[in-house]
Amino acid sequence: MLEIKDLHVHYGGIHAVQGVSMRIPQGRIVTLIGANGAGKSSVIRSISGLVKDTKGEVLFTPAARDGSEPRTEQLLGKSPRTSSGGASR
Repeated sequence: MLEIKDLHVHYGGIHAVQGVSMRIPQGRIVTLIGANGAGKSSVIRSISGLVKDTKGEVLFTPAARDGSEPRTEQLLGKSPRTSSGGASR
């Protein structure tokens, strides 16, 4: 599961992402839709750890298909954030 709570991202004096929150259950496919400059790429960059958020939480809880703890190599994407270890920056 991916959960984002009150995410804020700044680039210098520009407040690119303001208070984004969402919860995406395991196995769901979602899209971010918005106008140019709306912050879609900044949200994705923050989730993946490429950009440091200035406020909020990003929690990623991977689950293996058999219910056991997954190994990093088993994940399709590698996220530097987990709900158990917090953000690694």
